[in-house]
Amino acid sequence: MVIYLHGFASGVTSTKAEFIGRRLRADGIDFRAPDLNLPDFSTLTVTRMLQQTRTLIGEASVPVTLIGSSLGGFVAVHAAAQWPDLVARLVLLAPALDFGSPRMARMADASLDEWKASGTLNVFHFGYGRFVPIHYELYEDARRYDAMRARVSAPTLVFQGRYDAVVVPATVERWAAERPNVDLRLMDDGHQLTASLPLLADAIRGFVNS
Repeated sequence: MVIYLHGFASGVTSTKAEFIGRRLRADGIDFRAPDLNLPDFSTLTVTRMLQQTRTLIGEASVPVTLIGSSLGGFVAVHAAAQWPDLVARLVLLAPALDFGSPRMARMADASLDEWKASGTLNVFHFGYGRFVPIHYELYEDARRYDAMRARVSAPTLVFQGRYDAVVVPATVERWAAERPNVDLRLMDDGHQLTASLPLLADAIRGFVNS
């Protein structure tokens, strides 16, 4: 089974999820893409996403492959670290490895102090096509997780755009350089990796089927 974890303010109908899903299903692979926005995007936390991921992993008869995009990559790293016997492979697409840092306030034109004081922050949800409030608990919860120190033993394939304006490429490069099990592939692309999708999907197919 392959489980795709979408990014922040995204969803299961994102271009990457649908493109990769079609390619893998064509190979007869059981591809699942849970809606991590449920039951309510406003109350989203990393802990909840991890719990949802663990439930899906439990439905597989063999260790799974996790594909994580942006925030989904952050979650995938921690899932692989927490349940190493259940995750056979890891694919990270522009992973937001420092999601729990103060950089989170860049999701909107606000500071962390303003977010904390108001309790919510309005962010544009690309899956919904509108602004939606997100609770400050997302930041408080994310601070409990440190992807830079997470121990991941599964073979890991990482795709990172050199021109990513959301995830700092140097952060991903540093994370990969410290882990011999990680194959980092830098692409001439941005955060969405849209221009690289055919190449990316073919590489993932080979990795999953290896």
